[in-house]
Amino acid sequence: MKKHKVVYRLQRTNRKRSYVTAKREIAFEVKLAAKLMLDEFLFTWNKNRLEAQINDSIDQNDQELFNELSAAYRPYTWE
Repeated sequence: MKKHKVVYRLQRTNRKRSYVTAKREIAFEVKLAAKLMLDEFLFTWNKNRLEAQINDSIDQNDQELFNELSAAYRPYTWE
C-alpha cells in the first residue's frame, strides 16, 4: 500500500485557550469505499423490501398495488 499524505485541519476550540487542535482527515479511498458499501446495502435492502411488498400484493390479489410496486421495482431489474 502506498504511503498517504496526512492532512491536518486546524480548528480553534475555545477563545479562552491559547492552543489550537489538529484533526486528521479521512482518506479519500476510505470515504469512497464507505459510500459504495452503504449504497450497496441500501440498494439490496430496498430491493428486498419491494419484493416482499410485491409478494404480499400478489397474495392479497391487489392488482393496483401490484402495478404500482412493479413500476417502482423496474429500475432494480436493469443490469
